[in-house]
Amino acid sequence: QVQLVESGGGLVQAGGSLRLSCAASGRTFSSYAMGWFRQAPGKEREFVSAINWNGGGTYYADFAKGRFTISRDNAKNTVYLQMNSLKPEDTAVYYCAGRAFPVWSTSGSGYAYWGQGTRVTVSS
Repeated sequence: QVQLVESGGGLVQAGGSLRLSCAASGRTFSSYAMGWFRQAPGKEREFVSAINWNGGGTYYADFAKGRFTISRDNAKNTVYLQMNSLKPEDTAVYYCAGRAFPVWSTSGSGYAYWGQGTRVTVSS
């Protein structure tokens, strides 16, 4: 069982940056692929980025490429999402997710563990 707790969300102006963190409990974190998803008001949840168990492979949604960077520190049981050049359309609740497989997935159904979410608001 893995519990995930996100932090780092907040209000930022367009063009600004935020770093989201996801702290995981459990000794199996280092063997899990991790992902970030987001859900904007009135919209479906969408994939943002994911990372393999050892950080050796990452994947980004098109809107995140070049602006967002996912990373992990298995010694700290934490995964990060560095978000730069934020836009108002990035406003959403961001969720961290974990799956008991070493390789990432872009589908939310591929993740068994979810955090409670952290809200990101980007003002224009």
